[in-house]
Amino acid sequence: SDFRYYLLKSLLKKKKKTKKMFSTLQCRTIHHSVSLMDDESWDSSSVEWEQRCLLGNEIVSFSTSASSEKSEFLDSFPVKFNLSKLRSCLKCLKVTGLFIFGVVCSILFSTYPDHGKSWQMLAVSPLESYSVNLTEIGDSALLKLELAGSLIAGVVDRPQAEGYIVVEVTQSEDPSSRRRHPQQQVIYNWTIFLNSRRNERAVTSRTFEIITRETISINIQAFLQKNQVIPLSMTHQYLHADIETQVMIASVILVGVYGLIIFEIVHRTLAAMLGSLAALAALAVIGDRPSLVRVVEWIDYETLALLFGMMILVAIFSETGFFDYCAVKAYWLSRGRVWAMIIILCLIAAILSAFLDNVTTMLLFTPVTIRLCEVLNLDPRHVLIAEVIFTNIGGAATAVGDPPNVIIVSNQELRKMGMDFAGFTAHMFIGICLVLFVSFPFLRLLYWNKKLYNKEPSEIVELKHEIHVWKLTAQRINPASREETAVKCLLMQKVLTLEFLLKKKLKTFQRQISQEDKNWETNIQELQKKHRIADKILLIKCLTVLGFVIFMFFLNSFVPGIHLDLGWIAILGAIWLLVLADIHDFEIILHRVEWATLLFFAALFVLMEALAHLHLIEYIGEQTALLIKMVPEDQRLTAAIILVIWISALASSLIDNIPFTATMIPVLLNLSQDPEVSLPVKPLIFSLAIGACLGGNGTLIGASANVVCAGIAEQHGYGFSFMEFFRLGFPMMLVSCTIGMCYLLVAHVALGWNS
Repeated sequence: SDFRYYLLKSLLKKKKKTKKMFSTLQCRTIHHSVSLMDDESWDSSSVEWEQRCLLGNEIVSFSTSASSEKSEFLDSFPVKFNLSKLRSCLKCLKVTGLFIFGVVCSILFSTYPDHGKSWQMLAVSPLESYSVNLTEIGDSALLKLELAGSLIAGVVDRPQAEGYIVVEVTQSEDPSSRRRHPQQQVIYNWTIFLNSRRNERAVTSRTFEIITRETISINIQAFLQKNQVIPLSMTHQYLHADIETQVMIASVILVGVYGLIIFEIVHRTLAAMLGSLAALAALAVIGDRPSLVRVVEWIDYETLALLFGMMILVAIFSETGFFDYCAVKAYWLSRGRVWAMIIILCLIAAILSAFLDNVTTMLLFTPVTIRLCEVLNLDPRHVLIAEVIFTNIGGAATAVGDPPNVIIVSNQELRKMGMDFAGFTAHMFIGICLVLFVSFPFLRLLYWNKKLYNKEPSEIVELKHEIHVWKLTAQRINPASREETAVKCLLMQKVLTLEFLLKKKLKTFQRQISQEDKNWETNIQELQKKHRIADKILLIKCLTVLGFVIFMFFLNSFVPGIHLDLGWIAILGAIWLLVLADIHDFEIILHRVEWATLLFFAALFVLMEALAHLHLIEYIGEQTALLIKMVPEDQRLTAAIILVIWISALASSLIDNIPFTATMIPVLLNLSQDPEVSLPVKPLIFSLAIGACLGGNGTLIGASANVVCAGIAEQHGYGFSFMEFFRLGFPMMLVSCTIGMCYLLVAHVALGWNS
């Protein structure tokens, strides 16, 4: 019995000793691995370390860990299920809502018929006028008159004209109204000046408010220096909504389109198409439904042809390896410094856009920039946004760089007032140089905390992932015992060690990208060996055709004898290059065409023209004129410059600047010729040009170049959203417009350059 007692006692001691030794060995093993393992061993053996710690957790507290993981899984499962269910419900609601909206707009558009326009031929002279009475008024709110002939549209006051006609619209008040004073008449006078070139035909329209349901009389009288007959065509149309209601409808549609684009509910092309459908349905409801032929005429086919032709040229050009070669050369010019390279790219883009169209500049520059950023491991999105911003700024410097400037210089009334090509370019060039001088430092300030190197090295990405795994493992341990607490402390020590290593590597990485690359010459040699011209013969053909196309662009701007628009030049150049390059696989080339961008522009043209028919742009111009007239006379020029710049900039950020500029020119001409206002016209026109051109940087769809750049970047996998562009573009727009405003105030108010 004594022997059995001592044997049992020795076995129990040995068992306790063995358990204690195993526990001590486990802690020593873990502690030894934490204290002796250096940074490189942490990186190389993270999987082995994770297995050891998981094994230790299983030995120490297997049952507790299993139960906690099970409870966490059961707790997180309903949350994940609810989130996925919520996402699917929101997606279903979005699709259903947009589908119902499209069906309702389609029904409204198809319910109201297209009445068409029945033009009535008439002839007026100083000795014989034309009169007509309109009786079928119904519940109409507006009367829209359209006249066609050798007319000058949009000009109200022109004292030295050769002749003009006056349209008098008379309407009597309702005799059944309970008023004591006698019956009165409401008379509208509409003056239209005649064009000296009798073979040119123009269409002009005006809308009159219908006061009562009585008969409306229209009388047209001609006032000429000679006794001659003027042939005209006239048509009228009744509208069922007043101007305020139409403007409100147009504003709601515009806000809805921007909401779809900003929150990325649908693609911007589909958002523009839905907005166009809503605007057409609104026009149909008010009684101004356009025909299919008329809607097609709203599309600017010259812009679409320019885009399509240049996309074909760039698609063939990319096969030569020329973009890779240009990227390496840009890196060589910057001597390895990132910001020097970005400034060089932005400056070249601004200079080119001053003489080429902004869209053409971005079509050529975007592929080069994307390839350059891929070679240097940069994030192309930030560089592309900076380039397109400076493209819009540089395009405002000359009369041919931006479409609003082309519209201004092409206006015959402004040319007669001394607004020629050289004078306009000289004045704008000085102001835009000042804007560029301030914009480069401000761009650096905006990019101060931006990570231009978005693609981090693989070792940093793996280290971040490893830290996340260790944190997750430590959080799952429930410190119910001393051993579990010790293991959790060791894991947290591991996390702290890895975080310290991550900070060290990130600091080294940031120092490398913020300073000049000391090995840039070696990198240049390696890049030159890797990125060479792939097809020199095709490159010669592409350079020849592209050089001729660009030369024709210049020639079209300065030589009036060239009867080819920019769209025709681009299409002809694409055909020539397709023949020279001997392209057989057409599908590859067509796949590189930005069809979504072309459809977006087509839908945008229809949307903006429909909003113009809803009097939105005209209403903005009229309200601007009223605000200017309210200012005292001694401060009116200063207030006019400030108002025109900022209203033009904000409006051009939201709507297309081409119809806005075309609408604002007659408004500003009338202001300058109004004896009650007495403002010089040149400061107003320069304010319009600066605001309309620089305002395109405010939003992604504010300028055509922005949309083109975003479309090409999206095709290459580097698309940027509306808000990403807005965060950089809108502050740049504010600063550039402020500098332009200060320049015009000094030039025209302080120095008096108004002649």
